[in-house]
Amino acid sequence: MPDTIKNWLPALSGFALDLLAAVFILVIGFKAVGAVRRMAERSFARMEMELSLRKFLLALLQALLYAVLIFMAAERIGIQSSSIIALLGSAGVTLGLALQGSLSNFAGGVLILLMRPFKVGDYIVSEYGEGTVAVIGLVYTTLNTVDNKTVVIPNGSLSNSPITNATAEEFRRLDLVVGISYQADLKKAKEILLDIFSSHPNILKDHPIQVFVDQLAASSVMIGGRGWTSTDDYWQTRWDIIEQIKLRLDEAGIEIPFNQMDVHVNYMEKGEKKG
Repeated sequence: MPDTIKNWLPALSGFALDLLAAVFILVIGFKAVGAVRRMAERSFARMEMELSLRKFLLALLQALLYAVLIFMAAERIGIQSSSIIALLGSAGVTLGLALQGSLSNFAGGVLILLMRPFKVGDYIVSEYGEGTVAVIGLVYTTLNTVDNKTVVIPNGSLSNSPITNATAEEFRRLDLVVGISYQADLKKAKEILLDIFSSHPNILKDHPIQVFVDQLAASSVMIGGRGWTSTDDYWQTRWDIIEQIKLRLDEAGIEIPFNQMDVHVNYMEKGEKKG
């Protein structure tokens, strides 16, 4: 056997042992990562965590554990982890600059999933659109409008703007205001509104019902009514009561004023000069 090969044998043997050790670390490590992922998945399920957030956190945890394994295996065969970290850091900076807007939306999606200002099935109103939440993704949130249109909103914009969640609570207060003429019987009109609110089956009787004079407007007296109903019944109850107000006030002879314009026409005799 040549002397050169004899000199290489110890180094080759050591490298082979290190390579076997690295393979052993990866094989055992992959099984350990799988076990940790399953444990985390069961924990997230018990916490009733949002599905999208659950998938994201599981993927992030798995990626971090795989990265640790790769670093351990690389160190075993003589590759410095600092070199790998520097390479990944440079690639990360370049990728971050190229995907700045998408990363902003991604960060917004993570915030929405963590803070949970709304969930799938809620009806939300924002400056970018309103509708029922269909999907909360990591980059976009999808809404379905009442006329069955799909609105896709970037999470970066949604997480940085005011949002009204119309279905977050079990009950909603129903507020209505109607104008009657100054010549109408004010007490009678208030009695009619009170009766409409009190007798409607969807208005909660264990919550306060109020009827009041809201303001004295230029051409009408504005009277208002308030009552509470379940969030699911809100719109149907609102439509019912508005219709009943019109019918009952008409029946009682109480006028609901509307905007009118009086036009005066001046006639001049033939030959008469203007001014």
